[in-house]
Amino acid sequence: MSWEDWARHDALALAARVRAGEVTPAELAAQAAAAIARTNPDLSAVVEVFEDVVADPLRDGADPAGPFAGVPYLMKDLSVPLKGRLQEMGSLLMRGNRSAADSYLAGRIRQAGLAILGRTTTPEFGCCSAADNPAVYSTRNPWNTAHVTNGSSAGSGAMVAAGAVPMAHATDGGGSIRIPAGACGLIGLKVSRGVFSTAPATSDLTGLVSIQGCHSRTVRDTAAFVDACRGGAPGEFMPFWTPAEPCSRLIERDPPKLRIALSHEWGDYRATPHFVAALEKAGRLLESLGHHVEWVLPAVDFRAAFAAQTLCYISNFAQTISATLAMKGLDRPPEGLIEPINIRIWEAGIGTTYSERYRMQAAFNATSRAFGAFFEDWDIILTPVTALPTPPAGTTEFLTISDNPDVLDWFGNLWRQFPYTPLANLCGIPAISMPMAMQENGIPLGIQAVAKQADDGLLLQLAAQVERALGGAWNEGRRPAVHVAA
Repeated sequence: MSWEDWARHDALALAARVRAGEVTPAELAAQAAAAIARTNPDLSAVVEVFEDVVADPLRDGADPAGPFAGVPYLMKDLSVPLKGRLQEMGSLLMRGNRSAADSYLAGRIRQAGLAILGRTTTPEFGCCSAADNPAVYSTRNPWNTAHVTNGSSAGSGAMVAAGAVPMAHATDGGGSIRIPAGACGLIGLKVSRGVFSTAPATSDLTGLVSIQGCHSRTVRDTAAFVDACRGGAPGEFMPFWTPAEPCSRLIERDPPKLRIALSHEWGDYRATPHFVAALEKAGRLLESLGHHVEWVLPAVDFRAAFAAQTLCYISNFAQTISATLAMKGLDRPPEGLIEPINIRIWEAGIGTTYSERYRMQAAFNATSRAFGAFFEDWDIILTPVTALPTPPAGTTEFLTISDNPDVLDWFGNLWRQFPYTPLANLCGIPAISMPMAMQENGIPLGIQAVAKQADDGLLLQLAAQVERALGGAWNEGRRPAVHVAA
């Protein structure tokens, strides 16, 4: 098909053409590979294309009877191992690392009919605001290649935005689905706890804040992904839940009148005036759709919440780094092979005590209860996805190649940039980024909607209502500068 045709099809539209006999999975895979070759030189977003899967997209178990019928898909190079494939996690230390077995979610993705064609970029171990280390790769934003995509699902966001593939894998430990979705003009849903399995390595309780998901260009693709890939592996450490109605059916009708709270003053953090104006405009649109919209701030101890979140990241990432060191037979992170901030995170977090984690979890509980009380009166909290503009490439203060000697100060820089996404991870509640606005630098600005535990479907329903109201023209109907159809 023409590049224009390719770009206007979402994943479900391509799957429908496969089922109608108009195109084969092999033809889709070949066109996706060509699209990657067409856009990746400008974006540095794909680490590897699996040529054997391009040749035979069903070879690894993609089920053509699944809802996505052999549609091409890219996997973030982190968190979801693929048997026999490299998984290098954005790290020089992990070069050549191959996975011994598939993760449970990889199997679910293939059962859904998605053909995993390759790996996308991520910052080292996913701990960073962008995949921007020249020694590894520097992923650029297709809307403005002088800027990053944000992170950590950096390459996935760039490839879906550029039209190379309709969907790609993403993960979110503090916003890493929503933040790059926001900067790339995509739909990015962070689900509640108990939706996607992280077996066999962790669970939603042992991982605490990390969630799996996808980037897409349409609400229905994300809804279908949730319906097809959700569910726990045998022996999960926590309950998994199933909604009363599949998301794909729920989004066909508008939500009831919702009570929507606009908010951007989160503790010590504020959005720029331009972002506040964009949030107000989004609120007016939702008001025009019949919802009640008002400026209201949740009664949350934001300082305590961010302090607890910081300790969680430092101690969690320290353990992640420790596990990789053990794989290599090393006692401590080697300089030159692990980035400076990650070394400092390991040093700061490896000795975290149970008592410190207990106090952290008490703050998690208090924060979650405060949001829970707020959602007794309000259905949705609406915020910008980020507080500050997407940084230019090479802005090291947000990167793990930073020379900042103070880990807490480095995390403070992250929170000033990205204050609105992490607390949903802390609480285990769902949140979605919708491409409803633009930054002054020409890069999209996502508007985030947050809801109570298990209201994932309501967020998708609201996003679908907005999508219909906009006539499908997210991002003000614009396309990125780097695009397959450009």
